[in-house]
Amino acid sequence: MADSTEGNTDIQYLGLLVLALIALIAGLVIHSFIIGVNVTDWWTGRSVTPVDQIVTSLGVSRMCTQCGNTLYAFLYTFRLKSLNSLIPLLVIAFANIFFSYANFWLTSLLSVVFCLKISNSHTRLFLYLKGMIAHRTVYFIGASVLLSAFTCLMSFSVVTTDVMKGVTYNTTIHNLSMNCGDMHYIYTYTIGAFFPLLFYCISTIFLFSSLYQHTTKMKMSSNLSINLETYYSVMKLLSFTFIYNTSYFLTAFASLLYYYFYCADLLWLRIVFDFLPVLHSSYLIYRTAKLRSQMSKVLQDVTDFLFPRKATETRENIEVVAL
Repeated sequence: MADSTEGNTDIQYLGLLVLALIALIAGLVIHSFIIGVNVTDWWTGRSVTPVDQIVTSLGVSRMCTQCGNTLYAFLYTFRLKSLNSLIPLLVIAFANIFFSYANFWLTSLLSVVFCLKISNSHTRLFLYLKGMIAHRTVYFIGASVLLSAFTCLMSFSVVTTDVMKGVTYNTTIHNLSMNCGDMHYIYTYTIGAFFPLLFYCISTIFLFSSLYQHTTKMKMSSNLSINLETYYSVMKLLSFTFIYNTSYFLTAFASLLYYYFYCADLLWLRIVFDFLPVLHSSYLIYRTAKLRSQMSKVLQDVTDFLFPRKATETRENIEVVAL
């Protein structure tokens, strides 16, 4: 009976690893595409906006997070019963924590830049922040990385102190201990994620309310030639990003609480954790004209490479119709 249960558990873990690999491949394709387009524009001397710089940095952090999560899933599944796997698991875990905090801060910075770029406020503070951040985006990206590293070091110092005191960490999946968690992790995560989430919510709510008020005034005007589709598109982007960012925060927090109470990782929740950034990056490609245009060209090239005869016949038919 025990062998049957262990066999079912192994099959479940293998299934989760397959999903993790699918998420990794999709993430590498999507994130590397965003990075490649923006880096190519910068390399060829084309203009790179502050939004492009933040999105590129966000793609790097998300790609590193996915690689770390997938590696962690493999180690967790195949070497969980070995005490020697504790150190690499901790190293990978803290690397993931660092990139997760970087994801929070960069997403918050992206929201603030969107707010300053799109909102029509003309107060002195707003105009000052708009000019300052627009010309110093690289410095704010560096500050986000430093804040993420500082928050990660807070958690690392707690683990180092516990190890030096001789705390024994339970690494088996069948004998879970209720005392292996440390409340410092929850405190650190709450503090580290609260401030970027606060800035994100303030900027998003401010921009959404500003756009809503602007569209309401335009609807009430007698000018029927006004096109509100652009405003609605931005509001949809804000809503989708808000749902993503909230889900990302709650997923990480739920995983941390489960580890605190049961001293075990929710591997399936880590897989969900990997799919969320892929969905958001895909939506950014869809909503960004430059990225959408480049993606269309790439898909067209792939289609022509895979189906050359059909593409040639289509062009010949078009030429015949034109004649």
